[in-house]
Amino acid sequence: MKKINLKDYYEHIAIDTYVDIPDEVFNIFEEYRKAEQAYQSKAHYYKAYYSLDRGDGIELSALFVSLSSHEIYERKLTTEQLHASIATLPDKQAKRIYAHYFLGMSKAAIAKAEGVNKSQVTRSISRGLSHLEKYLKNIL
Repeated sequence: MKKINLKDYYEHIAIDTYVDIPDEVFNIFEEYRKAEQAYQSKAHYYKAYYSLDRGDGIELSALFVSLSSHEIYERKLTTEQLHASIATLPDKQAKRIYAHYFLGMSKAAIAKAEGVNKSQVTRSISRGLSHLEKYLKNIL
């Protein structure tokens, strides 16, 4: 039997609390302590001090990129051109492209919803994309 202080192993215990535990349990505690110490050493070595779960806003600053007014205008113009080119497609092709690329539906799901064969949807989307490519090349 080994005597341990629970305060050393559990952060929420504020006062010294000594208990006797079997050797097997003590070995498990020691393995955990060594694994935790190895993890902390590795995190320090690789300078991995920050966590996205930390709540200090570092993930926001890492992920949020401020766009310039030129970039915002360029994106808006590109989006308008894309929507205008999709509007030139036949209704069925436009709906299928929208469902596949904007809504994330699979071609099989689109085919099932329309009650047609998957190959028809695949060909329709392919023809629509080729039409979009030609249209966008002409206006750009």
